[in-house]
Amino acid sequence: MASQYTREVSYRIFAQEFRDSNLSFKDSNDQYSPQYLLTPTGAKINRMFIVATLTEKEDIGTDAEYWRARVVDPTGVFLIYAGQFQPEAARVIAEVESPQYLAIVGKPSTYQTEDGTILTSVRPENIHVVDAATRDRWVVETAQCTIERINNIDSNHPDAVRAKEHYHPDVSIYRKMAQDALKDLNSA
Repeated sequence: MASQYTREVSYRIFAQEFRDSNLSFKDSNDQYSPQYLLTPTGAKINRMFIVATLTEKEDIGTDAEYWRARVVDPTGVFLIYAGQFQPEAARVIAEVESPQYLAIVGKPSTYQTEDGTILTSVRPENIHVVDAATRDRWVVETAQCTIERINNIDSNHPDAVRAKEHYHPDVSIYRKMAQDALKDLNSA
């Protein structure tokens, strides 16, 4: 019998919007129900796809390797954490030298500090070293996806409605972010 399991779509999202996201939830009370992060433009993310430049890495583990990496796109920084439960991703981070373009598929993770601030990071499922052309294509596609979500933010789609209710987003900020990311490519 074929499995009924299907993978969640991997959303393309810029670091700035990811960092601005703070609404995580499950659609049901089932313990196996996926965890989602809703972004200000209405992306309901369980998996994400980013291509960014590795700028720093550090083994912050005490008993075993646990890597923290900073990867940068044209809008800001993603923090990536990989350890024993992400062995292949941890191996890539350990072996690669910065600066290097990395393609990362992973799950969004949130952490609430004592003062109530929500911090976002990515738990990678896999990481691959890629070239500049791949990074540039990701920037263009991510800008297009962002603009598409912005154009649909006033729709009756449940994710758009929930994003507007929670964030009251000034979508002009995200439109400018996407446009600036594209300008950054054109000036490089």
